[in-house]
Amino acid sequence: MIIDDVMTIVEAAVRWHVSPNTLKSACRGQKGYPPRFSKEECRQSGRVWLITRAGMERLYGKEAGK
Repeated sequence: MIIDDVMTIVEAAVRWHVSPNTLKSACRGQKGYPPRFSKEECRQSGRVWLITRAGMERLYGKEAGK
């Protein structure tokens, strides 16, 4: 994996045109549902959420505009 394959949730939200709150919910799970991302695709580091390109592409397809 290269460094460009990991980004913050805010960066991923901008690049894929998805709300940061939607991505946080997909990482944590919500309302009794399990997380949509696996532990290898999304994690919290301190107060910052990190997410992989592979996880984003699996759930949301290729990056918008690419």
